[in-house]
Amino acid sequence: MTAGPEDIAEAVAHLRQGGLVAFPTETVYGLGADAFDAAAVARVFELKGRPATNPLIVHVSDEAMARGVVGEWTRDAAILAKAFWPGPLTIVLPKADRVPAIVTAGGGSVGVRCPDHLVTLSLLEAFGPLVGPSANPSGRVSPTTAAHVRASFSPEQVMVLDGGPCRAGIESTVVSLVEATPRVLRPGVVSAEELSAVLKRPVMPHTPGEVATGAAMSPGMLESHYSPATPAKLVDRKEIEAAMRSGTPAVAAIVFEPLVVATPHAVILMPRSPEQYAARLYAALREADELAPGVILIERPPTSGRVWEAIADRLSRAASR
Repeated sequence: MTAGPEDIAEAVAHLRQGGLVAFPTETVYGLGADAFDAAAVARVFELKGRPATNPLIVHVSDEAMARGVVGEWTRDAAILAKAFWPGPLTIVLPKADRVPAIVTAGGGSVGVRCPDHLVTLSLLEAFGPLVGPSANPSGRVSPTTAAHVRASFSPEQVMVLDGGPCRAGIESTVVSLVEATPRVLRPGVVSAEELSAVLKRPVMPHTPGEVATGAAMSPGMLESHYSPATPAKLVDRKEIEAAMRSGTPAVAAIVFEPLVVATPHAVILMPRSPEQYAARLYAALREADELAPGVILIERPPTSGRVWEAIADRLSRAASR
């Protein structure tokens, strides 16, 4: 049931007391805390088990709120915000002094974004800026429903605002504007080409497989991320078919087309549309995990196209353990 005004008012009161609130966005559910309260932000890191070197994105309701989070709101930032906000784009800029160092992993820049979800926009307008990493234990599969969040955290730990399933299903594109040339730090459904077209100048695309050493400039740059508890492998269909002919270990296969399977194996079918695949991905990984197989085998999807590139990034990190 979608959260209403009374739920949002309760969430605002909870946040003002230093509590944590999970909120819906068009990408994934975020674990929210007052972005200007270092103690509240520390509780986010502690509850998630998140490395202190992995910074947080600050969520805002509009450009005016973003200006209070960053040290300088540049012309490029204004152009991108006008084109893509509310939406799945995070903009990295020099941080305002008011933003605690814990938010940015001690760095001098901060990522800000305006999510495209009415429930969370209402929450932000009523409260102010919120940090919002994915509402799950660090490194595990991101949540795309309120039920996913409740499976990870108790009501005593986190208040959950239910906004229904997330539409996009994978995290926002992150673009840095702190260097001379804009650079994509994390791929998402907004591509470097789209950013370049709007800015009318080059934007460096994400480097596939890029891994942060030391403090990261953006979330999503760790080698292992988005991972199910069961070991996962990204393979070709022939390898899945061969594994299915074997009795052990039990395989949960995430594939495009049906397979003839026998116990103890299982199949989870995925859509061919990249947008639909992205929206389904994290739920499918969770479903595979719940089957308690010996291994999760993921049929390698296409890698050409802006959304497929972002999906490939998530899958390579999910299967890196």
